[in-house]
Amino acid sequence: MAWLVLIAAAVFEIAFALSLKPSDGFSRFWPTAGVLVFGVISVVLLSKTLDRLPVGTAYAVWTGLGSLGVVTLGVVLFGEQLSFARLACIALILVGVIGLRLTGAE
Repeated sequence: MAWLVLIAAAVFEIAFALSLKPSDGFSRFWPTAGVLVFGVISVVLLSKTLDRLPVGTAYAVWTGLGSLGVVTLGVVLFGEQLSFARLACIALILVGVIGLRLTGAE
């Protein structure tokens, strides 16, 4: 169950990060509100996993999944460039997240 909550926390982290660009330096109300709401929900969900998962594992998976999601959606939604080097780095993050999940305790 803690892993599912951690995945939900990562989804909210992705929403948090993707809200930053349209907030236009926090000058637009609704995207700025999204940044705040999604960020708080993400951190609260992350904190709920720490009684079952090691903090280092939970934090690394949270940021790793968040990074993967933001890079992927940045390409899809914002037309960001995708190179072989970026794909290789994304793959390394994914391998790290999978490794932490396979070796992590619950």
